[in-house]
Amino acid sequence: MDKQKSLSDTALVELATKNPESFGILMERYQGPLFHYIRRIAQLSKEDTEDLLQEVFIKIYQKLNEYNDELKFSSWAYRIAHNHVIDYFRKTSARPRTNSLEDSEWEKLIHSSVHVEKDIADGDCAKKIKICIGNLPVHYREVLILRFIEEKEYEEIMDILKKPKGTVATLIKRGKEMLVKRLEEENINCF
Repeated sequence: MDKQKSLSDTALVELATKNPESFGILMERYQGPLFHYIRRIAQLSKEDTEDLLQEVFIKIYQKLNEYNDELKFSSWAYRIAHNHVIDYFRKTSARPRTNSLEDSEWEKLIHSSVHVEKDIADGDCAKKIKICIGNLPVHYREVLILRFIEEKEYEEIMDILKKPKGTVATLIKRGKEMLVKRLEEENINCF
């Protein structure tokens, strides 16, 4: 099992189709990143996020035979997580309930999105900015999180969202513009 931990994702997928225990290594490898990604885009409680994550891992396992090794496994896994969260919202008609990014992650997104100074001096201001970002439509919030928090390249975002590069670039641009507009509308000028 220890030897398997050093294998590539593609090799582990192949092993996991024959030996379910190998899938545990993939779960271990992607549990943290997928948990944070799901929590950031869904903005649910920790418990609800953990439930969604388990459902995502079940879907990933069930679809292992469909994995195309021309894609990065991480892109494929993020795509399944993305689709599952969207399906969850369609089924429950739920609205996001919490702002689950850590302060440093919000600041990272804010800096990337609106080119502000490095330090946010007022904690109250940071809370207001979190609310503005959290209130963005999910497709803008998600693409901004993928690009600036998850630090995904455009090609990987294209694979995750199944959208062409121009569409991804447009979503990022419009998301940034919408964020700046909302900050201005809320008269949030902490910088």
